[in-house]
Amino acid sequence: MIILQDYNLTELTTYLTENFSVKPFVAKQIFGWLNKGVDFDGMTNISKQLRSQLKEKCVALSCTIIQTLTSQIDGTQKFLFKMSDGNLVEGVLMKYKYGNTLCVSSQVGCRMGCKFCASTLGGLVRSLSAGEILGQVIAVNALGNGQERYVTNIVLMGSGEPLDNYQNVTKFLQLVSSPDGLNISERNISLSTCGLVPQMKQLADEGYNVNLTLSLHNAFNDQRYQIMPITKAYSVEQAVDALRYYFDKTGRRVIVEYTLIDGQNDSYSHALKLASLLRGLSVHVNIIALNPVKETGLKGTSENTLKKFISYLEKLGISATRRRSMGRDIEGACGQLRKRYLEGDNEE
Repeated sequence: MIILQDYNLTELTTYLTENFSVKPFVAKQIFGWLNKGVDFDGMTNISKQLRSQLKEKCVALSCTIIQTLTSQIDGTQKFLFKMSDGNLVEGVLMKYKYGNTLCVSSQVGCRMGCKFCASTLGGLVRSLSAGEILGQVIAVNALGNGQERYVTNIVLMGSGEPLDNYQNVTKFLQLVSSPDGLNISERNISLSTCGLVPQMKQLADEGYNVNLTLSLHNAFNDQRYQIMPITKAYSVEQAVDALRYYFDKTGRRVIVEYTLIDGQNDSYSHALKLASLLRGLSVHVNIIALNPVKETGLKGTSENTLKKFISYLEKLGISATRRRSMGRDIEGACGQLRKRYLEGDNEE
């Protein structure tokens, strides 16, 4: 089945005119409905005959929301999305004063094997298409009671490694930022990677301007390898050099994510090594309190140690703040809701 949300307006027009003898203005109407999250039955200005023909060969909406959890603490919402083939991924909507940020998934599962992440527990099932990533944004945007842009910011930080699905993720960036579509600027989009160095550089070379974030979590290669196997392929130094490359090409300040794990990466020596690695780079470090995932056996650092770690970095000349932890009461960590659903616990 053809997923229509995979297409930009030009591609959709070509496909519909060649395969269904549709006039260009009708293709534009269908494109508009797709970006509003409306299935074929709701496209009221499209003939019933055409809608019936489209249903036989095409999928209008790449995914639907089948479960929603809402935090009683901060209003964060967690969504379970069902793809047209039955696969499941998650998304999280975080509400801030400046707007609503949606965390989307780029793969069903993940093959990177990071020890602190729930989405990698079952391995990689498959990568999502560009339209399936876009479909998550459109589905949540449609909840905005008519607001044209309910989702104002996007982070590619859900299940999966975005740069392990490079072609589909970059096509998604083109689709979601298009003036014909949702028109969300790349400057309002963050992409988090565990450090796939060639693709980080490729992003810069191809002119993308997202906020690039490196999920680092330890500046010592041997220690990082214990929690992030990708370190065997690309060292900490190579990953940070790729950040420098991205900044030099784009002028966009880069971000380093650093999750504190009790007794593993939270000492002064770790802060010193991190500061040495990042010195001279236009970078901000987000310090994260570990979001508990019972299967990993990892424990977050204490509140006191977290504050000390930030003060160490600041004294060493590195910009650092604590990233606000949201949705703890609804299992905010990626992969947890999908895993629970697949295991048969579907209660909200």
